Amino acid sequence: MHKSKVKINAITAVAIVAAVIFIDQSIKFYVKTNFALHEAHEITSWMYLYFVENSGMAFGVNIAGTLILTIARLVFVGFLVYYICRISRSNVPRGYVVCISLIIAGAIGNIIDNAIYGLIFSESGDYNVASLVPFGRGYGNFMSGKVVDMFYFPLIDTYLPYSWPIVGGSHFVFFAPIFNFADSAITCGSLSVILFYRKYLSATSKLPHTKE
Repeated sequence: MHKSKVKINAITAVAIVAAVIFIDQSIKFYVKTNFALHEAHEITSWMYLYFVENSGMAFGVNIAGTLILTIARLVFVGFLVYYICRISRSNVPRGYVVCISLIIAGAIGNIIDNAIYGLIFSESGDYNVASLVPFGRGYGNFMSGKVVDMFYFPLIDTYLPYSWPIVGGSHFVFFAPIFNFADSAITCGSLSVILFYRKYLSATSKLPHTKE
């Protein structure tokens, strides 16, 4: 691969990461400082801005403490940064570089929430809206911040027929998870790799590298 293509891959990766992080943090800042916790605004019958917070992973999954998850994310992002630096010098499609960049950007976006939101925002509540505070006077400590989620798509919101055994009469919602822009970037990047670039996951180490 020519050096100019390597440079283009690098610029593409940096631009995508920067753009996704900027968009993600802009949306979160707006929601955090304008919505009370659990406040919802209907965009359409199947799309809401619904403010929730969590200390877990993408789509509100919570499997461990915030500190553990943040450290795990940092290790994961470090590996991906190393990986994208490597594939940028290899003969891989630019689309593959874009996908990995989306995953990196999404992970960094949620790390920012965990790392500093507890230091710079007052606590959100059901009856109060958070605000920016002097650094270090927020609702938590370093790496104890909560991830801000807001996109809610209840495409199907109904009650199951009473004639159905066990679950009859239960409230059923599809799609129930509430997520953010960073989660979307991670999901789109991951699914695209699986669907279109899966062969490069195992073949990257065998790809020819550009001599600098």
